[in-house]
Amino acid sequence: MKLNKLVLGMGLALGLMSAASAQTVLKLGYATAASSHYGVGSTVFCDEIEKGTQGRYKCQQFPASALGGEREMIEAVQLGTLDLVNTSTGPVGNFVPEVKIVDIPFLFRDYDHARKVMDGPIGQDILTKFPSKGLVALSWTENGFRHMTNNKHPIVKPADASGLKMRTMENKVHMDGYKTFGIQPTPMAFPEVFGALQQGTVDGQENPIPVILASKFSQVQKYLSLTGHVYSPGLLITSPRLMNKLSDADKKVFYEAAQKAKVAQRKKVNEDENNGIAQLEKDGMSVVRKVDGQAFRDALVPAYVAYSKEFGADNIRKIQEVR
Repeated sequence: MKLNKLVLGMGLALGLMSAASAQTVLKLGYATAASSHYGVGSTVFCDEIEKGTQGRYKCQQFPASALGGEREMIEAVQLGTLDLVNTSTGPVGNFVPEVKIVDIPFLFRDYDHARKVMDGPIGQDILTKFPSKGLVALSWTENGFRHMTNNKHPIVKPADASGLKMRTMENKVHMDGYKTFGIQPTPMAFPEVFGALQQGTVDGQENPIPVILASKFSQVQKYLSLTGHVYSPGLLITSPRLMNKLSDADKKVFYEAAQKAKVAQRKKVNEDENNGIAQLEKDGMSVVRKVDGQAFRDALVPAYVAYSKEFGADNIRKIQEVR
């Protein structure tokens, strides 16, 4: 009897050890707070893969740039030291050049247009360019339309932005466009931005409403102008190394989880866009709701000549014509 109990006990212990060893904990990083749109999308993704793999895979989230800036996290995924990153496209073009086209200022009319492009043949074709660069894009997520903030004065037209030292992402497409507004672009990793604004190292920055909210930029910026000058997509990225370990059934779980994450992240962006501006005003920001969009577009004409040479006028037109 004692021997049977001993054998049974050993069997249970081995079974528990086997179950523990069978669980893989994946590290997922993103730049903003856990309560942000990136946190919402990432949580849905993590919940779905844990549920879909019966707990064999689960996530440990690292919000608020705990693992570095977006560029550093993408590099870590490429190197295999990080499993997943939920990132804006800002630095992605440095790894996958085909992504750069979607970062062109005033390319998209509105959210409906942008999302149709990302979900349609153009956006899906861009995702196929990642594996050759040592990355796998599971899905587009979303960051949102970018707006300008600063501490000097309201921005209504390009002349108002002229001369401002503005923190930008490490993204040449953005910087080339902003120079046509007279801005002095100052590329800087996201974790450094709040401190740079606080200390006056830069006059302003530009980001979507969800990021401005989550990062509490209202504490260090006086003026918000709803310029909507760039649509900033997001991406949920992993590595071929991880995907190659998965069974076909598990791969399906990961891709489906990423689609659900996209939906949740976009929903949070919509909520922040609808409610966040009033909150930022309540927090003390002065908001310019009506900017001279046409003046900004006119200022961009020289940059669009360069964009047409780099990306092809037809490719830009195909995006603009999506209805």
